[in-house]
Amino acid sequence: MTTMFDVPTSLSPSRVESFLSCPMAFRFSSLERLPEPPATYTTKGSLVHRALELLFTEPNHRRDLAVAKTAFDRAVLEYRSDPEFTGLRLDAAQEAEFVADAWTLVEAYFDMEDPRSVRDIGLELRLSAQVGELELRGIIDRLELDAEGRLVVVDYKTGRAPGPKYQQDRMNGVHFYSFLCQEVLGQRPAEVRLMYLRDGRTITATPTEQSVRFLTTRTTAVWQAIAKACTSGEFQPKQGPLCNLCSFRDWCPAFGGSPERAQHEAPARYAALTT
Repeated sequence: MTTMFDVPTSLSPSRVESFLSCPMAFRFSSLERLPEPPATYTTKGSLVHRALELLFTEPNHRRDLAVAKTAFDRAVLEYRSDPEFTGLRLDAAQEAEFVADAWTLVEAYFDMEDPRSVRDIGLELRLSAQVGELELRGIIDRLELDAEGRLVVVDYKTGRAPGPKYQQDRMNGVHFYSFLCQEVLGQRPAEVRLMYLRDGRTITATPTEQSVRFLTTRTTAVWQAIAKACTSGEFQPKQGPLCNLCSFRDWCPAFGGSPERAQHEAPARYAALTT
């Protein structure tokens, strides 16, 4: 049977969740690689991540709020010319509000832990490992050592922590990183930690052999589902509350759109916002 789309040879946590959330949106973004306008919440998250990364390049004893403000100002300067920021088309008042809110998230981080006590060994760490024919890859926000010298994976989140019902789903990506640490570094992390800066909550889990094995089984199953969809060309839309925020809604068949027209119309609509 002729394959309508090339089957991806690698997956990241975000691409796995993208397919599970909506196969049609996955087709648009990951397979056809159509441009999307930047979103305020994702750009703000990237800015805060960059500020914290810069903070942790400083020696432990210098990681105070004043140095964090310098790191934040540098990150803001970097983003002023980035399409992820310029594409938001903020006016002066909106930009000031955006920057001020981002700074409150950096300040909130200091209420959650003292960065001077963190024994970090990796920042924005890129790892990849093979599972059969599939490459799993990801970027760890921060890898550190605990008091016993064991690995700890930390992931910053700039939104609010989910309720108990959805916590396990949010941990899937971090367990993904646990697998990568085990495969690449030869050690399974003792702990994975999600730090939600918006409300100051931390969700922690302990990876086990079973959780890592489940991760690889689940990811392989998702990849097989993607491969099947690539062969058949059938990427079913999955409607939900996030449809109103989807950049591709106008071309989604669930809303009367034509996916084939997106290939030409999306670049024409969004090109100016992504360059």
